[in-house]
Amino acid sequence: MREEFSKLVSVGKIRPNQVEPLVLLVNSGYCTHRSWGFGKITTVDTISAKVSIDFPSKPGHGMDLGFAADSLKPIDSSHIMAKKHSDLAGLRKTAALHHLDLIKLVLQSFDGRATIEQIQQILVPDVITEDWKKWWEAARKELKKDGHFQIPLKKTEAIVYQAVESSLQKRLLEEFRAAKGLKARIAAGYEIIKGMEDLDNKVEAATEVIAGLNPEITSHQRTQPALALEGIFIREELRAATGLPAQEGETGEKLIWSQIGKPTNALEQVASTKQKRALISYKNCHPEEWPETMLATINHVSTKLSGEIAGILIHEGKLDRLKDFLARLISHHQASSELLLWLAKERSDSFADILGPEVFRAMLTAMERDQFNEKRSNRLRDFILDDPSLLVELIGSADLDVIKDLTRALQLSPCFDDMDKRSLLARIVKTYPAVQSLISGESTKQDSNLFVSWESLERRKTEYGELVQKKIPANSKEIAIARSYGDLRENHEYKAAKEMQKFLMRRKGELESQLVRARGMDFSQAKTDMVSIGTVVHLTDLETKAKETYSVLGAWDSDPDKGVISYLTPVAQAFINQKPGAEVELSLEGVTRRLRIDSIENYQPTPAAEVAPA
Repeated sequence: MREEFSKLVSVGKIRPNQVEPLVLLVNSGYCTHRSWGFGKITTVDTISAKVSIDFPSKPGHGMDLGFAADSLKPIDSSHIMAKKHSDLAGLRKTAALHHLDLIKLVLQSFDGRATIEQIQQILVPDVITEDWKKWWEAARKELKKDGHFQIPLKKTEAIVYQAVESSLQKRLLEEFRAAKGLKARIAAGYEIIKGMEDLDNKVEAATEVIAGLNPEITSHQRTQPALALEGIFIREELRAATGLPAQEGETGEKLIWSQIGKPTNALEQVASTKQKRALISYKNCHPEEWPETMLATINHVSTKLSGEIAGILIHEGKLDRLKDFLARLISHHQASSELLLWLAKERSDSFADILGPEVFRAMLTAMERDQFNEKRSNRLRDFILDDPSLLVELIGSADLDVIKDLTRALQLSPCFDDMDKRSLLARIVKTYPAVQSLISGESTKQDSNLFVSWESLERRKTEYGELVQKKIPANSKEIAIARSYGDLRENHEYKAAKEMQKFLMRRKGELESQLVRARGMDFSQAKTDMVSIGTVVHLTDLETKAKETYSVLGAWDSDPDKGVISYLTPVAQAFINQKPGAEVELSLEGVTRRLRIDSIENYQPTPAAEVAPA
């Protein structure tokens, strides 16, 4: 095409300096435009001096040859973007089977270097159609072992392809030498530990890294003790992996901890992945006082660190001390929102006996305290809203009066807006319908009342008190004890205790729903002009002429042997509101009977009589 382009120069349709760019464009067949992106050259018309290009957003777009020479950049057919156009299926196969070949192609397409973000943008979703993160993790492991790729410590820096292969040890040590400052050297040291199994000479590499870390650790021991501790942790991991002995005069963990008054700040400043290691370090350096120090610290640190502290206390057999301490903080409303957030997330059966309504009260107090102190963390509030079962579980063991008090506290709390309050209150009402009237301001409807004798009401109240104060707390302890036995899949004691928990909570809900509707009566004022609650009905069977007597009493009164029936039974419902002389037809168990009401009198309980519970 060079000759044709030269003719166009002679007639003044293009400039001489545009000939070579046009030859490159035509020979490559692909190009990029700064606005329209990748394009494929489809036709070149030297007569009209135009070229036609397929861009994703402008298929068949025509351009003057001169404008094309100035605005388009030619792309070789081996470029990743050209390959995506010409052989996408082949690229997907390479992505599945040969990670490094695909990454090498991408890097070579971008002058030998590209960031992770650039690689992701060019491959997803066309080439990598599924889980990019999983694919990249597998590819990254291969990159580290291959000597042609230089991987930076920071994700924002470019991965570089090197034609000359270098060993993993050489590359990692070069990165360590180039690192400036202890923080950067710690990061480089972690990379060496990760690749330790693939190093040519582990001892040599560890010796150099330890020699580089030691002076940095010493210089940071007072100004940045948390960073110095991380340096020591790296140093000791290298020693453990290679068997190198400690050097005389090195700065150790004990010296660092002796210079730290309160460990709270240092523990928070240690990288989150090393906080557990830091706690173990403190414990080893302070074998006598560490439990008290950890308990004093747990209420002043982040949620994650709270969990790490709790974990080490439990591991060392201090669960009871931890629970006593947590119970005290909760009862005094002194627990921090971060600690309560950990407890809410943990919510294991080990803490079943302290996870109750007081925890939710303490949460409201902690969130209000945060607002007063202008602490902007809303993580506890968000967790309460996002976890649909948390609130119901916390108040599950409370009696109805406590639940009503908590409902009022929630309604008055400034921590939630009106929409969030309605959502939380709806969760309470769904489980405890009895509080609906408190929320809506409406009284219980008359037709939902249960009329009961005082004796049966007292029995139900006694049963409810026994359930809430003794049986449910005892069951929570049984669950915690059974859980400590180990593997829950084969733990029959744990399964039995959890089944009992379901039964007790179901019964508790039933009793609450009944008690809130119950209206006690002594039946002394019952009228006898018609059958009503608290009357004795004398009847005659019209077929057999046999005499019968029924006492119609409260909802929970029933003793068929003595002729005592609840007003809710079908028999009683057939008699109610009927007057003496009325004939009543009863159909029970397929048998139809006709009875005549002879007389009605007021029920008079005898002192010795005791009505059996339903």
